[in-house]
Amino acid sequence: MERKRIYLASPTMHGDEQRFVQEAFDTNWVAPLGPNVNAFEKELAAYTGCGYAAALSSGTAALHLANILAGVKEGDIVFAQSLTFSASVNPSCYEKAVPVFLDSEPDTWNLDPAALRLAFEKYPHPAAVIAVHLYGTPAKIDEIRDICREHGVSLIEDAAESLGATFQGQMTGTFGDFGIYSFNGNKIITTSGGGMLAAKEEAVVERARFFSTQARDPARHYQHSNIGYNYRMSNIVAGIGRGQLLHLEEHLEKKRALYRQYREAFADIPELSMNPMNPKGEANNWLSCVTVAPDCPVTPVQIMDALAEYNIETRPIWKPMHLQPVFEACDFIQVRDGHSVSEEVFDRGLCLPSDIKNTPEDMELICDIVRRQFGR
Repeated sequence: MERKRIYLASPTMHGDEQRFVQEAFDTNWVAPLGPNVNAFEKELAAYTGCGYAAALSSGTAALHLANILAGVKEGDIVFAQSLTFSASVNPSCYEKAVPVFLDSEPDTWNLDPAALRLAFEKYPHPAAVIAVHLYGTPAKIDEIRDICREHGVSLIEDAAESLGATFQGQMTGTFGDFGIYSFNGNKIITTSGGGMLAAKEEAVVERARFFSTQARDPARHYQHSNIGYNYRMSNIVAGIGRGQLLHLEEHLEKKRALYRQYREAFADIPELSMNPMNPKGEANNWLSCVTVAPDCPVTPVQIMDALAEYNIETRPIWKPMHLQPVFEACDFIQVRDGHSVSEEVFDRGLCLPSDIKNTPEDMELICDIVRRQFGR
């Protein structure tokens, strides 16, 4: 008999989503734009305090438009956090910019402000800086923002993984010149696919909407003075998002409880450490991660293989961008010579099942399997 599948992070539906989707069907608003889109933008902006938001087809689309609005052009340098998913960086390459990758700091695994200062010394005039709140843990975003302001450079804040997380009481995604969120299937709330671009100024978001609807000029006929994109969110997808947003606080509570349970279960294993939290903020704990001590004979692959035998899904830590074949020619800036925090976390870490539908029995099984690898 096949064992029950325990997922890394799967969608959790509640029924409210259907109400908004049904309304879209009943009113024949099934195409892009519509009442759900408008309402979802306003509701998310109100929740995060971001100011204004444009609902788009994906977080990647939001990042692409943020690059365009920041003025990123062919040949420009863009500073980007190396320890992240490639979607954080790919949109800069759409505009034929040149990414320069920056190492992380060990306190949060996010972009190291010291590395950012070194990067500005080497490349004084980048077009933008991309900072990520990895796995839902807030970066040292105040330091990063202040450095960007010192140099007059736009900060693109990738909060794709951190919706609901806060830094000094302020929601992530609201510190940069542009904030982006993702509603992909495994995120803390989902629209199946979709994203949001956020900014304090309404004119900035209106410009994003303009580009996201094929950049059509305000003329009676179809006239275009700019290259546009088909990036707008559909009214049906937005309906799912509105239903999910009603349960975001519940999802946050459950994600944080999973992290605490793992931390307590592994407290007596000195070779195993949970992903660090920022003491100045509150993570959303989108994914709970662990790292294994360097001198430990147990490897992350061993743990993942042991869990896979029980049909339990895990994931390696993101492979840093500066190690990716597609970016092998790009520069990488680190503070500690010969010691890369990004590489160390990648080499020694893994993501544990963080599905909020995990039962107490599921969690007991997961923790027991991991503990057995260390002879506990």
